[in-house]
Formats: sequence, structure tokens, C-alpha cells
Amino acid sequence: MKHGDFTELAKFYVDRPGYSLVLLNYIKSYIKAELGRDILVADVGAGTGKLTENLEQIGLTGYAVEPNDAMRQEGINLFTGKNTFEWRAGSAESTGLPDHCVDWVLMGSSFHWTDAPRAMEEFQRILKPGGFFTAIWNPRDIQRSDIHMKIEGMIYKEVPNMKRVSSGSVMTTEIMVQKVGNHFKDLMFMECMHDEVMSKERYMNIWRSVNDIRVQAGEEGFQRILQNIEDILKDDSEISVPYKSRAWTAQCCK
Repeated sequence: MKHGDFTELAKFYVDRPGYSLVLLNYIKSYIKAELGRDILVADVGAGTGKLTENLEQIGLTGYAVEPNDAMRQEGINLFTGKNTFEWRAGSAESTGLPDHCVDWVLMGSSFHWTDAPRAMEEFQRILKPGGFFTAIWNPRDIQRSDIHMKIEGMIYKEVPNMKRVSSGSVMTTEIMVQKVGNHFKDLMFMECMHDEVMSKERYMNIWRSVNDIRVQAGEEGFQRILQNIEDILKDDSEISVPYKSRAWTAQCCK
């Protein structure tokens, strides 16, 4: 398995949690107030539709763009019978969307996989004048939970030199300023803590969906990690997982 290849993980990825609706509603309200109109959105790097579903829940419609066929099919399945989002094959660097077609572009837990300068040029192309871009991540907020800190410690014992690919926990506004570049202005940061209660099976599926740890641990090491997590949670049928949605939003200069 390669870094960033989620083809074999799509069936597990659907069990990942969504993002904070409180945070998304705040950003939506700000953008609507700034633009003075209803907004059409594009969820780029939409995966299996985790963020797309959240956007639908807060009353938005638009496009869901995803390059991986297996991930995109899971998203299409999720939206069967609905016409709120049109699913398309495409990437952040080449969405395939028309010029100036949306008011708000978002990337959920996927901006770190992009060629940022090319992606920002593409987003400027598909955004209407004055439109907005948001990069959002949803890292576990493990410092709030002893059991999740124990799991984290076990993983780093198995893979001592592990380097996580996701930017969710370590991204800063200073780094985002560099990535957003000169096409966008007035970068703002928001975060919101939230908790999700889930079955142990769903929690284990979330771990099975992780790409970067599996690549670095190797398949044998990753299976040991999964078994160790099972052992830590042997007396639990339900797990409360703390998360922290973190989002950076900027307005297109043109």
C-alpha cells in the first residue's frame, strides 16, 4: 500500500466521524453575510462523503469531487436517491468543474495531499468573485482522554519513528498563509471540540481506514497495533472519542 492510496480502505473510511456542525454553521453564516446570497459549495477531495453529508445537514448543495473511484463510489452510495450533491471525478488540482461556478470550496482532511499552489489556482478558477475556501481537519483530541493517550503511546512504541501525514493537529495559521498564497486574503482560523460515541466495531474500522500508520508499520506491524487496541478496549462495547474540528477560511481576491 502506498501513502495516500485509499482504494482498499474505502469500505472502512465510511465509519469515520463527521465534522463539527457548530463550526460549519458559523463559517456558513459568515460567508452568506459577506456575499449576501445563498451559496453553492464544492467539497473537493470528498472521499466517501463525510464532509459532504455535513454540508447537506446544514442546508447546502453543490458538487462533491473525488479522484479515487472506490472512495467516490461509497459517497455516491451514501447519496443514493438524493439530488443535493452532484458527484464528479476530479482532484484539487483539476476539479473538472466550470469556471466561477461555486461560492465556497472546502477540503475535509485532504488539503495536505495536494500540490497547494496548483490547487489554489484551480480554486480561484472555479470560485465566483469574492468566493471562499476552507481547509478543515478533524483530529482526535486525545489529550482529553487517558485511554486514547494509552493507545497513542502503544502505536509509537510499535513504530518509534512514525511521521503522521495528516496536518490536522499540527497545522498552523502561519503555514496556511504560505499554502494559500496570494490568490486569497483575510485568512481566519476556527476550531471546535466535539465528541462522538460509537460502537467498538465502528471505532476499529476507523483505525482500519488509516493509511499512513499502516504504510509505516507494515502489514504485520499494523495487525499487531489493531490487536493491541482490541486488547485495550476488551471491556468496552462503546467508546466516546474526542475530536477537535480545525478550519482555516480565506476569501478569493478576485
